[in-house]
Amino acid sequence: MKYFHRTHVDPAAVLDQAQRFFGAHLAPTEEAADLRRFAGAVGQVLVQVRPEGGHYTRVEVETNQPGESEVDRLAKRFLTLVHAAYDPSHAVRGAY
Repeated sequence: MKYFHRTHVDPAAVLDQAQRFFGAHLAPTEEAADLRRFAGAVGQVLVQVRPEGGHYTRVEVETNQPGESEVDRLAKRFLTLVHAAYDPSHAVRGAY
């Protein structure tokens, strides 16, 4: 599954957040200036960031599992946390 989110959060801050969030659940397997990859028994996740439209950061999160798998839920949860990092009034909801 592949998801994306546009945010005003700096790309480096998004990658730091990905390292903290996914690093608590999965092992890091790849690191570059614009991406982080993690893997574990539940699957793999790739987080890529890039500037978009001048003041936005495009965050793409891709898993190697079908929707509603455990790693897929982690990916969706991460994107809600990125949203909340920019907008603290955003209520993080969901069963993922």
